Amino acid sequence: MNFKIVYDKPGRIRFRCGAYAFEKELEAAVQNAVLQHSFVKSAEVHAANGGILVYYKSGCRNDVIRAVRALRPSTLTPVAAETGLAEIDAEFKGNLAKLVLKRVAYSALLPAPIGNFLVAVKGLRYIWRAVKTLGSGHLNVDVLDGTSVAACLLQKNYRTAGTIMFMLSISSLLEDYTRARTRAALTDSLAVKTDKVWLVADGTEVLIPMDQLKVGDCIRVRTGSIIPVDGEITEGEATINESSMTGEPLSVMKSAGTSVFAGTVVDEGTVVVRVRAMSSDTKLQKIIELIDHSENLKAGVQSKAERLADSIVPFSFLGFGLTLLLTRNITKAVSILMVDYSCAIKLSTPISVISAIREAADSDITVKGGKYLEEFALADTIVFDKTGTLTNAQPVLERVIAFGDYSEDEVLKIAACLEEHFPHSVARAIVKGAADKNLYHAEEHAEVQYIVAHGIATLLHGKRAIIGSCHFVSEDEGVEISEEQLAEISEKSGACSVIYLAIGGKLAGALCISDPPRAEAQQAVARLKAAGIDNIVMLTGDSEKAARLTAEKLGITQYRAQVLPEDKHFYVEQMKKEGKRVIMVGDGINDAPALAAANVSIAMSDASDIAREAADITLRGADLTELATLRALSEKLMTRIHRNYRFIIGFNSALLLSGLFGILSPSASAFLHNASTMLICAKSMTPLMKKEEKQEKET
Repeated sequence: MNFKIVYDKPGRIRFRCGAYAFEKELEAAVQNAVLQHSFVKSAEVHAANGGILVYYKSGCRNDVIRAVRALRPSTLTPVAAETGLAEIDAEFKGNLAKLVLKRVAYSALLPAPIGNFLVAVKGLRYIWRAVKTLGSGHLNVDVLDGTSVAACLLQKNYRTAGTIMFMLSISSLLEDYTRARTRAALTDSLAVKTDKVWLVADGTEVLIPMDQLKVGDCIRVRTGSIIPVDGEITEGEATINESSMTGEPLSVMKSAGTSVFAGTVVDEGTVVVRVRAMSSDTKLQKIIELIDHSENLKAGVQSKAERLADSIVPFSFLGFGLTLLLTRNITKAVSILMVDYSCAIKLSTPISVISAIREAADSDITVKGGKYLEEFALADTIVFDKTGTLTNAQPVLERVIAFGDYSEDEVLKIAACLEEHFPHSVARAIVKGAADKNLYHAEEHAEVQYIVAHGIATLLHGKRAIIGSCHFVSEDEGVEISEEQLAEISEKSGACSVIYLAIGGKLAGALCISDPPRAEAQQAVARLKAAGIDNIVMLTGDSEKAARLTAEKLGITQYRAQVLPEDKHFYVEQMKKEGKRVIMVGDGINDAPALAAANVSIAMSDASDIAREAADITLRGADLTELATLRALSEKLMTRIHRNYRFIIGFNSALLLSGLFGILSPSASAFLHNASTMLICAKSMTPLMKKEEKQEKET
């Protein structure tokens, strides 16, 4: 299996194989395959990004790499997990089997009078639903279904009535199953799966079950562990990876008095956390609740096909009334209710949608349903998260600033020599920056000391050399940084994060680390504007300066900085209240509430599990220019659906009039009706994007 190593430390290594390396159902199987090796102590596996975290015995790093490389997910068998998803799947299969068996039993085993009686009793539910819908002032497909069932029962056509109700029951069952499974998957993907914690009390540590923990208790969390609660650090300091919560790529240093949140990870260090909130009260749970509420709202929105079918119902009833009035033949009148306009619409519309979804998939875009294509076509506003969406969330060395007797190349060479011993995202950026300039070096320093949450210290030619944050270099190590040096760093660093290098108690240089925009981001913004989406907004938790410079570089005029997850959600809701149709593009847990609130939401391929679950569309190829392609595709889909709609109304109206006035025989009308339905369905299967448009997109 292909992978890249994103974290590498003695005894612990993290692989990232990509979001589509293996399915969610294979997580347990992949984990078991890794654990079968004697040199593996423990392992964590996540299908969302193809992540595999392995804790291994000393000296077995190469064995672990070979074992992961040898993994073949396609050969593995899914391992059943005792989760709500499994229960929901089992319940659906059971209900479907009962429905089918009941249908077969009624038809084959029951005497006709009893079977007919049961069909009539069941039909009363559909008739009552139609009556209530009419009472509320609506005339839709529910009314048409109820009327069709009632008409069949009045004619004593029990078999046809039973078939109609059977298909409607299956449709309802599928809808309920999809909604329940989505909710369960959302909750499961975010759940903090911690069984036991280290309770700190009276100077001792005791391992206790998680369910015995209370608000106000103190727990110790060590390097590599997930923080299972919301709380406040009372002791120690550590770098905390909050990317799953904030979406920002760099870990942040936290010490006594600062807040931490459930679901974040201690990268380096050890802290004692006083519990402030647990389980349902955590910030993570509040995000889940926001998503769940928004998902419920989305589930109630009808697709374009459903609205078209509802809009045609009055015409069906009009045809029914006219036929009954003119022919006095109830059989002919009922046939209009069961066949006519809605038949072609209900067939051609989903075929058009499926064809569009298949075309989107050819461009590495996964669309969960046709209604999201409709919303994308109608949208006038698009909101982007910055880090991981407009940027790659992969820090790079932007520039080097040298001071004193050192050149930029010397500063970079020394920094790379120190940082290569402790590979993390910033260190890798510095080492790669040196390699790109062919600055190779010999080991000229003494043993390197890593100071948790601060930086690195060593001896270089008899002088103390340190590299790390401004706080570490200036305050902890007492290196004087003049106002002139700070001003130069501020001017030249722009929106970059700055790493400081000091040698012999003097500042030698500063290294500017940035998270640059994706190569195609500027082009994507321009193409979206050309496609008619003028209102483009960027939301980020970054600083005002970083947000402004990124927005200017990409041609985005509207942006908001230092926003929280709740702020993003509120901002999207506010724009919707103003009458805007909003597309939200994001990648992190922090984006999930906003994704769920938007009219249509899009996640990047390497997004967090919860973001991908909440999103309606996923960019598998992580190419932002495909958003413009999707816009064109969705607009063409809506054009096709409306064109089909007009043709179906016109052609079938002509057939009905021809039949009523005796121009065509009933058999000829039926033949032409069915033939036209087949032809329009065949047309709906053809590609929406012309070959030259695809070639233009590729170039």
